[in-house]
Parts: sequence; C-alpha cells; structure tokens
Amino acid sequence: MNMKNFIRPILIPLTPLVLLGAPIQFSGCKGLSPSIPEGMKLVWSDEFNGSGAPDFNKWAYDTGGHGWGNNEIQRYTDSRDNSFVRQGSLYIVARKENDRWTSARLKTKGKAEWDHGYFEIKAKLPSGRGTWPAIWMLPGADSYGPWPRSGEIDIMEHVGFDPGRIHTTAHTDAFNHLKNTQKTKSDLVDNVSSQFHVYAMEWDKDHLLWYIDGETFFRFENTGKNIEEWPFDKFFYLILNIAIGGSWGGQQGIDPGLERAVMEVDYIRVYQ
Repeated sequence: MNMKNFIRPILIPLTPLVLLGAPIQFSGCKGLSPSIPEGMKLVWSDEFNGSGAPDFNKWAYDTGGHGWGNNEIQRYTDSRDNSFVRQGSLYIVARKENDRWTSARLKTKGKAEWDHGYFEIKAKLPSGRGTWPAIWMLPGADSYGPWPRSGEIDIMEHVGFDPGRIHTTAHTDAFNHLKNTQKTKSDLVDNVSSQFHVYAMEWDKDHLLWYIDGETFFRFENTGKNIEEWPFDKFFYLILNIAIGGSWGGQQGIDPGLERAVMEVDYIRVYQ
C-alpha cells in the first residue's frame, strides 16, 4: 500500500449546531455504485458514520478569510456551524450572518496523502449564484515550486451561476488557467444539487481519468516530456470546500437572497 498516513490530533470545538434559516433536510439517497478499476483495493475511506465533528484522525482544516488567491469572500472555520457529520453524511455549510459569509475547507493534509489511485466521492452539491464548491487535490509539498508548478487536480468543481455544469481540470506549469492552457472538460449533469452523483478520478503514471456516475468523463495523458507538463509523481491530499464569490464563483455576483449553501458528502473512498 503506497500511502502516507499520519495521525496528528487537532482541536475541534464541539459547539452546538446552529444553522441560519430552516433546518437542513438530511437525505437518505444511497443508491449509486460505479465500478472500481480491476485489481484495486480499498486503502482509505470515510463513510461518515457517527455524529458531530469530522474524524480528526482523517481531517484537518484550513481556516481564515484572506481570499485564498481567488478573491473569495468567505471566512473558513472549524466550527460545527460550517461542518459536521450526521446520519451517514458529511455536511459542509456556507452560511451568511450579518452580511458576512463563513464556510469550511476540510483537507487530509498531514493525515493521508497518495501518489496514485482511484478516488471516489459521492456528493450532492449546493445551489445558488455565487457558490463555488470543489473536490480537489494539492501536493503535500511544493516539490517543483509554488502553484501551479507542483500541480493541482480538480476532481469536481461547480459554480452556481452555471447550474448543473461540472468541471474537471488538471493544472500544471505548462497547463493552467492563467495561460488559458489548462487541461479541462465541462459538461451538464442532471440534478447535481438535488441528487447524489459519484465523482471519481483514476490516477496512474500514464494518465488522469475522470468519471461521473461510473461513466468516463475526461482523460489527460502524461506526455512524458517534463515536470512542467506532468508533476503528478508526488503525494497529494484531498480537499473539500464551498467558496463564496471569488474570481470565478463570483463572476455574476452573489444572489442577495442566498443565506445558506450545503454540500452533502455520503462517502469518500480511495483505492490502490
């Protein structure tokens, strides 16, 4: 099993759950079952059984509100107002109070990182103009230099002003959105905010291959030329977050009536 797995306790305040507006409706949809690549076995997972804080043996937090390189307006917290586990799901909640947004950005950095594998996430996405949820990966160390030189893998991105359109992207020094050369595909998927879908990505030394609900979505080949085109030979960690606004998510503004946005994650499974 080619995986780094660290356990480093972090303090997560177990404050009572208080959400703005009506109560969140917890979903019981657990039906999808895509195929796992032949020969791979489960090496890490979170089924989100239990209640309260996400498992601190598996998850850490990014916190703060400095724009995160994209002019986002939310402040990330480790509060139960913004992330919690209940009835078999993880809930990430962006919420507005007194015209200020808070949200959560969970990561496996320092807990578990991988340099290849099949990554499968079953999730239901938030809706609303100005929302920007993502399931993605960054390198545990900037071995080839700062972003984008060490790479980024976006398993799923969605922006609320373009509802239903799913984006999958690989960023490298040669291929990135600042140069408008990123390796990406986007397409419409039905009911991304009302139903669960399975977002998956297979990573080996030759390619990155994305799937949605078990169907092939996009493929990015390793050219074999240099690290500027393929820095994906190092350990990466998973990130789940909801951003609000920003250079992409806020391109058409933020719905002034939006007060809450929720991403529900049924499970995350990693195979090698």
